[in-house]
Amino acid sequence: MIHIIGAGLAGSEAAWQLALRGHSVRITEMRPRWTTPAHTTGHAAEMVCSNSFKSDDPASATGILKAEMRRMDSLILRCAEAARVPAGNSLAVDREAFSTAVTEALRNHPDIEWTEGQITTPDLDHPTILATGPLTSDPLADWLSAITGRGRLHFYDAIAPIVGRDGIDMDIAWKAARYDKGGADFINCPLDREQYERFLDALLSAERVPLRDVDTPYFEACLPVEVMADRGRETLRHGPMKPVGLDDPRTGRWPHAVVQLRQDTVAGDHFNLVGFQTRLKWGSQKEVFRLIPGLAHAEFVRFGSIHRNTYVQAPSVLDATLAVKLVPNLWVAGQLSGVEGYLESAAGGLAAAFAVDRAVRGLAALPFPRETVLGSLLHYLAHASSKDFGPTNAMLGLLPPLPEGDLDIRGLKRTGGTRAVRTAKGEAHRKRALAALETHLRSAEIHP
Repeated sequence: MIHIIGAGLAGSEAAWQLALRGHSVRITEMRPRWTTPAHTTGHAAEMVCSNSFKSDDPASATGILKAEMRRMDSLILRCAEAARVPAGNSLAVDREAFSTAVTEALRNHPDIEWTEGQITTPDLDHPTILATGPLTSDPLADWLSAITGRGRLHFYDAIAPIVGRDGIDMDIAWKAARYDKGGADFINCPLDREQYERFLDALLSAERVPLRDVDTPYFEACLPVEVMADRGRETLRHGPMKPVGLDDPRTGRWPHAVVQLRQDTVAGDHFNLVGFQTRLKWGSQKEVFRLIPGLAHAEFVRFGSIHRNTYVQAPSVLDATLAVKLVPNLWVAGQLSGVEGYLESAAGGLAAAFAVDRAVRGLAALPFPRETVLGSLLHYLAHASSKDFGPTNAMLGLLPPLPEGDLDIRGLKRTGGTRAVRTAKGEAHRKRALAALETHLRSAEIHP
């Protein structure tokens, strides 16, 4: 019996992959009896911060990672595609439909036993994957800290608010995707200079939820919108409120700033404010965000919030297969391992399942090749600097450089500019990654 603790995205993917390989799996989830500050259900793979699995661009790191995961029959991506909602060039889902599909798949598999309970001291006589996520309960986090000999690290993570579709004024807002990529999938709320300055003043002066651990950092890729605004009055216009590629149909020009809303349900009745994760108090959120043109009468289905995100100091604790170096029979997957993002968490669960499968079969550990996005992500966890380690998303910059001479950089710049070079590099990384994955799967004999 293989024990998986936590039915988030990583734990769900790991359970599915191991069951596909004929292993008996027990997955233990503490929700809904014991909940967290962010979750609301007891379903598997509940998404709380966002409903997006990021870009589908085939030349992007996330596009390549998805291709790698699909090749390995990812349950998470299969359920995500079935619950897909319009989101331009990204994969976004109806959260409820998605988590329900994952839950049903796990509960209906004959080799997966689902149990509810709060594990505080795992039994390591059995192979165990710890996939309890950023809100790991304090007793279990303390146990992990003690058994690995390292203190816990953590940062603050934030959630964006969701508004009802009926409260959005479409006489002001309009539907479009940036540069028309992927169809008219976003609702766009335009601001002129005066409206932007008024909104910024209100945002900067609004009351914020106090933080308990004043020295805990934020994750740079998911800063609260008011923290971004603290860094300068133009920061938001170059971040979540950038207007580039969005032509206002009333003027034919880009507005001074734009707030984009992304569909959150298949029915299209809920939309979240893209990039507007926040620690403002709920009353302040109503006052400030209703200053956005088109949202004056918005109904808030869910307010934004902030929570602490716990993860291990991966370079000191984990190897490149997510095994805990000094503790036999224990692997850590998902955000607890030091990756950031729903897609990366699910990929980590998949990788941990492959590692456990090999260990149970008495085979030597075999990391994924660095030429793959998954392999490069896990290599970073194992080999980054321990002193200043911080969680990471999937990025092409983690991959080994392409061989010199593979691309005619000068020619590409001359004919298509920087964008052409970036696309060509991404396509070359994709081709190399998928070829390396095929070789790895054949040599490891870990086909589903």
